Formats: sequence, C-alpha cells, structure tokens
Amino acid sequence: MTLLGAGSPAPVPAGAETEFRLLGAVTVHDGRTGATLVPMGPKQRALFSALVVHAGELLSADRLIEELWGDRPPSNAPNALQAHVARLRRLLPAPDAPGGPGHEWISTLPTGYLLTLGGATTDVQRFDRLSVRSRAAAPSDPAHASELLRQALALWRGPALQDSRYGPICRAEADRLEEKRLTTLEALYEASLRCAQHGEITGELEKLTADHPLHERFYDLLMVALYRSGRQAEALGVYERARRRLAGALGIGPGPALRGRMEAILNHSPGLSAPRGAPSPVRTASLAEALDLGGEIARLQQRIDELNREQQALVRRFDAVAALLPQAS
Repeated sequence: MTLLGAGSPAPVPAGAETEFRLLGAVTVHDGRTGATLVPMGPKQRALFSALVVHAGELLSADRLIEELWGDRPPSNAPNALQAHVARLRRLLPAPDAPGGPGHEWISTLPTGYLLTLGGATTDVQRFDRLSVRSRAAAPSDPAHASELLRQALALWRGPALQDSRYGPICRAEADRLEEKRLTTLEALYEASLRCAQHGEITGELEKLTADHPLHERFYDLLMVALYRSGRQAEALGVYERARRRLAGALGIGPGPALRGRMEAILNHSPGLSAPRGAPSPVRTASLAEALDLGGEIARLQQRIDELNREQQALVRRFDAVAALLPQAS
C-alpha cells in the first residue's frame, strides 16, 4: 500500500511513556528507553492487536481463542492462550520500572483478559485527534487543516494491523481503519484544492486512482485538479478511464457525482474555478491538444446521449410493466 499525503510525522505526545502502534506492523514504543518492542510470531501479534483494539474491555478467553486459532483450536487452547499472554506480559515495559505504568498492563479475570492503557496512548488515538482538529480548522483555515491531515497520514507505516489480520477482531478493525484512512485522504485533497494547490496534488491523485481503481471520489478530485491546471482534455480522459474500470470490474457506470463533474467540465461551470485570489494557469493549448480536446468532448457527448437513450428505454419498460399490474391483480 502506498501512503500518500504524508508530511512530517507528528511527535509522540510528551508524557506518553508507552505507545501501542497499530497503523502498520504492530509494535510497542517504549518512550522511557526509546526502544521498539515487536511481538514475535503471528499468534503473539494477533493477541496483542486484539487486546489493544479493545483496551479497557474484557475479552473472553473463547473470543481470543477464536481470534488466534479460528474454528480449529488445539485441544489445550486455554493453556496455550495463557502461555501467549505470559510471553506478552514479559515483552511490555515493566510496571515497576522508573517511568513504568504503575500497573499491570494485562489483567487475568475469571472469564478472560483485560488490557489497561493507563497513561499510555495509541497511534490510532493520535490519528483520530489530528483528524478532529483538521475538521475544526477546515472551514476557516484549509492550509492548516491540510497540514494536520498530512501529520495524521504520516502515522501510517503500512496497512493497519499488518501481519495480524487473521481473526475477526483484527480483520474488522483493519477494515475500519483503512476506510478512515481513505476518508482522511479525501479530506486532505479537498483542503488542498481549497488552498489552490491543484498543481501540486495531481501526481498523488493519479497514484491513488491507480491504487484504488473503484474509488470514484479520487477520480472526481483528480478531474477538478486537472481542470484547474488548464488540462481539460486530461480531466475528461480521467472520467473515461474511471468509466472503463468500473464497467470492467463491476459492470456499472460512474455514479451521479462523477457524471455531474464530467458535465460541469464540459460546460466550463463557474463552480469549478479555483478559489478567489488563486493564480490561474497561464498555458496556451497547442493545435494538437485542441483537436484532441474536441475529439474527447465529442466522444463523451456521444456517451451522454447513449446513457440518456438507455434511461428513456428503462422508463418505457417500467411504464409497460406498471400498466400490466392492475390486470394481473
């Protein structure tokens, strides 16, 4: 997974002696020594990840056994789980060490296990805090919001819960975090467009459309960035590329938002203009580019006409079926 939009990593908060990290390979950062502690083996990583995901909550032994072994647990699964917990306890910073948490990280209860963060933090919490601050800043200061979002994305060191996504707890959390990452990327490039940084982000958006070929919002943002950069033909080409990919993978066309964006570009809608005060691109199109743009517009207009005819045909079929319903009753 390529991580785009990353700026300077946000520093670990002062006073956070320990940080549990899930945004990439799962690790523990010991702020007291500066060491990075890595759970060894897939079972240890899965156990660690599940406990951190549900920090402050009791996880039953049965649920943890399912997380580690699925529907084929060993005959001595409770004892094996207990052994994994003991090894994980030895990995974590000692509670009685100078600057230690002052409590046992993992408590054994009659029905399961509980991880307590105490004064520690997680990189997921830092990501969420930066995202919240960016949303508050976005309406009045999109440049600051953009910087906060880049700091949030810089926390990602790879796919969330890397090498730990074997059981239902970690798979669900990894999917949830990946969706939040994509939403944060959308917010970053929306803020960048509001700052008139369309020329700087086209390359990043091109990469995102390649990495996420079915994510229509990235095509939408790329089309706006290209149009504002004086590259209308390329913006229309992005729409056509999205249409082919969606049709090939899902058998459907672009949604209303992307179709509306394409029509706005064809019509040079004033709403597509860069924010007031932003520099306009000074660029004269060559004859070849002008001819290519004319051909692209003609092809897209033909496609719009085809979609309109298909819609009218569907309406007629619906009316015909509806006319038969009273007779059938």
